Amino acid sequence: MSDVMIDTCKQLFNLVWFCKKVSIPFEVYAFTNEWRRGEWDYEKERYLAADREPHYQKKDGLLVVDETFSMMNVLTSKVSGKELENQMLNIWRLAYCFGRGYSCSYTYSNRMSLSGTPLNEALIALHQILPKFQKENKLQKVQCIVLTDGEASQLVRHKEVQRKWDKEPYIGTGYIQPMDTFLRDRKLGATYRIKYAHHEFTDVLLRNLKDKFSSTNFIGIRVLEGRSVSHFIQLYYSHNDTEYQKIQSDWKKVKSFTITKSGYDAYFGLSSTALSQDTEFEVAEDATKSQIKTAFAKSLKTKKLNKKVLGEFISLVV
Repeated sequence: MSDVMIDTCKQLFNLVWFCKKVSIPFEVYAFTNEWRRGEWDYEKERYLAADREPHYQKKDGLLVVDETFSMMNVLTSKVSGKELENQMLNIWRLAYCFGRGYSCSYTYSNRMSLSGTPLNEALIALHQILPKFQKENKLQKVQCIVLTDGEASQLVRHKEVQRKWDKEPYIGTGYIQPMDTFLRDRKLGATYRIKYAHHEFTDVLLRNLKDKFSSTNFIGIRVLEGRSVSHFIQLYYSHNDTEYQKIQSDWKKVKSFTITKSGYDAYFGLSSTALSQDTEFEVAEDATKSQIKTAFAKSLKTKKLNKKVLGEFISLVV
């Protein structure tokens, strides 16, 4: 993620400023496995995560959500404009630190480190986050937008085993066998077959979310480097598909495309190179808050790259 962190933040800030400008409530979360893992108690000389209550009660057959997983609420529309600017400035500093590495004069907290991509865990957490957000803001329609630089690994399941040396059954973990396993939502009374490919596991979780929250649009935004484009498209289309050729043509012309065969209502691919060439967004390291705000506002004047995506995005959210 470090290679496209700055470009991903640019796209995120475009969305934030759009929502702020038209008074749309929003919450921005970052999913991570590092926040809890990095809680080191220097007095006790151990990680505080060991003292925390588990996310849930482990039961046979449940999907495993690792105890180190966290959702960090990094931006919100609940604060004043000035405080939001400070929040965005802090996020931008982190993004700059990841993106510029050796040339950056400051670093990040170990609790903000990068590691895996716990996207699937984040989708499970949405079962609690979405209804809470919709209720608090009294909304009829919700847009859930996921920005990522890659796909998530398939989750494992809890498995109950009786070990000879234990009186009580032990809850361990086991791999999910593709095609022979179904995800079951007891409240909906729905089942979903688990397929082979790792990205199809995410699609299953998205289909479950769409069935449960019918008033929510789920939109994916994948920020891509040129070398990753073909592999990403081939997750959903073969070389023989006419749609594959169309997507490749869109990429060459406007450095963006839309995939409609995923679990998202729409999955947008955006070029990190094209985003990084938007010089209007660049600001000096010693820029004032006012200068940063002006740079963010100018980035809303979308060029060819964002115009196509913005049009399709608006068709979903309006």
